[in-house]
Amino acid sequence: MKQSLNLARPYILSILRIVLGLVMFAFGMAKIFHFHPGPYTPAAGSLPWIAGWFELVLGFVFLLGFQTRIVAFVLSGLMASAYFIAHFPKSFFPTENGGSLAVVLSFVFLYFVTSGAGPISLDAALGKKTD
Repeated sequence: MKQSLNLARPYILSILRIVLGLVMFAFGMAKIFHFHPGPYTPAAGSLPWIAGWFELVLGFVFLLGFQTRIVAFVLSGLMASAYFIAHFPKSFFPTENGGSLAVVLSFVFLYFVTSGAGPISLDAALGKKTD
């Protein structure tokens, strides 16, 4: 059983990357194109609107698994910035300030900086090291 799980690990990493890319892309779609928008729509040129462009473009690139380590580094920083700019001033605790998702996403993206894209990715197809 353990051997089968170990064989599945790189593919599960790729699936996690794809799902996470879709989530980020959806956040960007909501902010930029108002496609299933959340509780507010940021004004064009505002900081959340600029973050939406990062989420839209880099979320799609991350989904494809292209330049994954670099893109994950930028997205990790984006989520850390989101936490400290939008959530931390309300309270230190993520359970009180609504920043739990930003914290988790920041660290999951940081993991992808070290792990790479996995075997189902453009990075792998182009022969870049993915492990």
